[in-house]
Amino acid sequence: MPDEPTADEFVARFLTLVPEEHRELAESNALVRRGEDDDIRAGARMGKIFALAKEFALLPPAEIERLLESPLHDIRVGAVSVMGHQYPRKRTTEERRTELYDLYLRRTDRINTWDLVDVSGHKVVGNHLLARPRDVLYELAKSDHFYERRLAMFATVMFVGRGDLDDTYRLAEILVDDPEHFVNTVVGTLLRETGKHDRPRLVAFLDRHAATMPRITLRFAIEHMDAAQRKDLMGRAKQAKTAG
Repeated sequence: MPDEPTADEFVARFLTLVPEEHRELAESNALVRRGEDDDIRAGARMGKIFALAKEFALLPPAEIERLLESPLHDIRVGAVSVMGHQYPRKRTTEERRTELYDLYLRRTDRINTWDLVDVSGHKVVGNHLLARPRDVLYELAKSDHFYERRLAMFATVMFVGRGDLDDTYRLAEILVDDPEHFVNTVVGTLLRETGKHDRPRLVAFLDRHAATMPRITLRFAIEHMDAAQRKDLMGRAKQAKTAG
C-alpha cells in the first residue's frame, strides 16, 4: 500500500467485496451523488470492509472526505473506519489527528446513522478530547440531529474506560429524556458502563430518573445490576407510566 493511497484505489478494492448481484449498482454510485437515494446498501460484509479500511489506514483526510461523499453506506462505513484506524496510530502526527477530528465534526452530515457514529466516533472525537476541553460535546448534545446527540454521548466511551465519568453523567442529564430511540440506547449503554467503575453513582442517577426516563434507556442501564435492583427500578417506571 503506498504512503498516500487514494479514494479511487479504495473504491476499486471495495468493489471486489460487493456481491455480484449488486456490483453494477455499486459501480455506478460509488463516488457519484445523484440526489436520489443517498444511503444505498451494496451488501459488502462489514468484516471485510473493516479489514480493507485497516489496509488503507494512511488515506489522507481529503481522500477520506471523498469517500464520505459516497451515497453507498458501505463506503462511508469504510471512511469512518479508516479514521478510526488512523487516529490512534503511534506514527500519526498531532497535526493529522487534528485534521481527522476537524473532518469528523465538519462532516457529521455524512456520518448520519447510528452505526456510522459507532464505528469510530469514540476513537476520533473521544480520543481527541481526552486531554482537551469538551465543550463541543455539550453543543452536539443540543443538536437538532439525533446522530450528533448520539455522538456526544458515544464519544465518552474513551473517558469512561479510564474511570472519568463526569462528562458522561452531565451529558446524560441533558439527554435522559431524548425522544430518539438511538439516543436512548446509547445513554443507557454508557450509564451501564459507568456502573462498572462507580455503582453507587449510577444507582443515585437512576433513583432520580427511573420513573420518567425512556424504558429502553433504563433497561440498558440496569443490565448488570442484580435482579432485585432491576425489579425495583423497572417497577418505578411501570408505576409512573400507570399513574400517567
